[in-house]
Amino acid sequence: MIKLVQGTDYSYSDSDIVGGGEGSLDRLLPSVSTSLSPRKRTTSQCKSEPPLLRTSKRTIYTAGRPPWYNEHGTQSKEAFVIGLCGGSASGKTTVARKIIEALDVPWVVLLSMDSFYKVLTAEQQLLAANNDYNFDHPDAFDFSLLVHTLRKLKQGKSVKIPVYDFTTHGRQKVWKTVYGASVIIFEGIMSFADKELLKLLDMKIFVDTDSDIRLVRRLRRDITERGRDIDGVIKQYNKFVKPAFEQYIEPTMRLADIVVPRGGGNMVAIDLIVQHVHSQAALASAHQAQPLPQTLSVLESTPQVRGMHTIIRNKETSRDEFIFYSKRLMRLLIERALSFLPSQVHIVQTPQGEDYEGRTFHGKRITGVSILRAGETMEPALRAVCKDVRIGKILIQTNQDTGEPELHYLRLPKDISEDHVILMDCTVSTGAAAMMAIRVLLDHDVREDKILLVSLLMAEMGVHSVAYAFPQVKIITTAVDKKVNDLFHIIPGIGQTLSALLI
Repeated sequence: MIKLVQGTDYSYSDSDIVGGGEGSLDRLLPSVSTSLSPRKRTTSQCKSEPPLLRTSKRTIYTAGRPPWYNEHGTQSKEAFVIGLCGGSASGKTTVARKIIEALDVPWVVLLSMDSFYKVLTAEQQLLAANNDYNFDHPDAFDFSLLVHTLRKLKQGKSVKIPVYDFTTHGRQKVWKTVYGASVIIFEGIMSFADKELLKLLDMKIFVDTDSDIRLVRRLRRDITERGRDIDGVIKQYNKFVKPAFEQYIEPTMRLADIVVPRGGGNMVAIDLIVQHVHSQAALASAHQAQPLPQTLSVLESTPQVRGMHTIIRNKETSRDEFIFYSKRLMRLLIERALSFLPSQVHIVQTPQGEDYEGRTFHGKRITGVSILRAGETMEPALRAVCKDVRIGKILIQTNQDTGEPELHYLRLPKDISEDHVILMDCTVSTGAAAMMAIRVLLDHDVREDKILLVSLLMAEMGVHSVAYAFPQVKIITTAVDKKVNDLFHIIPGIGQTLSALLI
């Protein structure tokens, strides 16, 4: 059965806001003495790398990144945050995975509370070495950083997540980058133990699993995975784990909106949760059947350009000719894109000793970013006209089951936020991949008006979608076709596939 618990609407004064000091957290639960032993783990991220959840039907990217944006290029609404709380080995992770699979959305963020343990001082290190530091007390967690991180994720922004090392009781130097998403699942034993954190949770779920089952799970895990003996596991459970659950975790069940008995095996409860969340994820529709936007620039259809299009669109064209004329068009396209970069007057002296009033690029740098793999075909044209240009890469692939783009790989040059970025994709049909790539650049603090989307061929649908979501992005292409077919291929499109350019 499902226990529905009426959530309480809490109001807080300014004095309740989380501060930076250890004693500044005015929590819901009373503070008690510290006497629990440390947990035996390696790092907080060991179970979530790589950030992919593979199901029988599809692969879900669990580090965020949706294309759900409105006409201002921002999320239509804030992310829907699900808080999962429960005792150790209660099945929180299993419930989270079941929810993600049932939601049927390609992007979701999984955030674990284990990443936010505080870095111990030298004195606390000694206590931890003697099993005298309480890792199951609310004071063991960095709630200030946690609230700040979750708030940014809820706003759709990218964040850096600390990777906690349970061997050294410190954070690793390299933090994990996570992007915002439409749905965020936050799980931990103290998920409901802070007032500011509770304000960020749109749905609070308590996973209620029988204590005997939790004990059996801990026995199986600690013996098989951590090489511990059965007597030691039972002793730790009775002395530390069980009291911690009774003092800190179980009392927060009253704050839950939904209590899920039996954990991941309760599909009735999971279906109820999914039905409630489904309305929070909707793909913003682009304006169609309207005049092409002013941010679009199409290469002038001169006899030369028209002739090259005739060749590359002809299904009888040989591979060599297709490559040759495609590259010629790409060179013209890149040179056209460069004309939209800012410039300033620059006077030089000629060899004859006369002044010449010319122009130079007025900006920090120019960086090219390819949407893999087709976007790579445009890199030679960019390098041919921009000396020592930096190149970044974004791998976005369409999920065959959902039809939505998924972000799988990202490599951007350092300090790209200061650059003018030429974003390259060989063809744009629906615009979904281009929209995602632009959003990733914005997450890395690249200004929208400094992004130029360059594509050999675009469909009207893709042009409208990108311009609607990101009105300051300049769009440059050699031609715009009217339609896409049921497979989202551009009609009439290009005669040969672009794979010839990739070989």
